[in-house]
Amino acid sequence: MPPGDCFKETMRPVRVLFFCTGNSCRSQMAEGLLRHWVPPEVLEAASAGTAPKPVHPDAVRSMKEIGIDISAQRSKSLDLFSGQEFDFVLTLCDEAQQACPAFPGAAQQIHWSLPDPAAAQGTEEALMTVFRSVRGELAARIEGLLPEIFDRLLLRAFEAVA
Repeated sequence: MPPGDCFKETMRPVRVLFFCTGNSCRSQMAEGLLRHWVPPEVLEAASAGTAPKPVHPDAVRSMKEIGIDISAQRSKSLDLFSGQEFDFVLTLCDEAQQACPAFPGAAQQIHWSLPDPAAAQGTEEALMTVFRSVRGELAARIEGLLPEIFDRLLLRAFEAVA
């Protein structure tokens, strides 16, 4: 068996969970961004909500504008992930952090307080401006998190060959 195949079989992917209240906008966009940037062989990205609602069509639309299709993603309850371990758990709104200040099974929990684009009001263009802004903020913060994710991945690689 080539060394690369052995490595693939023994290395656990880094697991990241994003959650907010509705799992309809912020966490869905975050999941889509991370899945787009990091291959599924080395990273599992998921999202959930404390009170899930259907994925917002403007979240899908705003992601499609940058070439990321999240139309197949579905809202999930945080309860679905109860008892699972994650390397990173990120709360994306204050309400979610208050509902779950410490996620059992999180190696590292991070809180980002981001506005809910679904709560925006105004014209269609004004709404899309809010969705784009939140998408941009998520992209910048996830880019800032990537070094920590890659450090965790390198640690896994060393564990796999040791």
